[in-house]
Amino acid sequence: MKIPGPDHPIMITPNPNRVRVVFAGRVVAETARALTLTEANLPAVQYIPRADADMTTFERTAHTTHCPYKGDAAYYSLHVGDHRAANAVWTYEAPYPAVAAIREHLAFYPERVDRIEEHVAT
Repeated sequence: MKIPGPDHPIMITPNPNRVRVVFAGRVVAETARALTLTEANLPAVQYIPRADADMTTFERTAHTTHCPYKGDAAYYSLHVGDHRAANAVWTYEAPYPAVAAIREHLAFYPERVDRIEEHVAT
């Protein structure tokens, strides 16, 4: 386990905007409770609470990855009608303490969904 620090910073902040994920023309996740994770030089990632996703469109896969800063990630594919996106979603079910806030949240590969939208909160 590596600890985020000056050489590899990780910040998790509440996103004040509504975040919506669309796949195959269908909203598969929408929340006003997203967390934005910024990590080193990587693009920011929106983590959406699992409770705010339509889990009927998700199928757990056997794929896993490991991040030395966050822990082991599990994956889901998305299925809507005839459309499928393999391993389009990841989640850290037991994240390391430094990133514990992302437990029970889902993140999406932007190139595997139609779009990830942010709508300014009013």
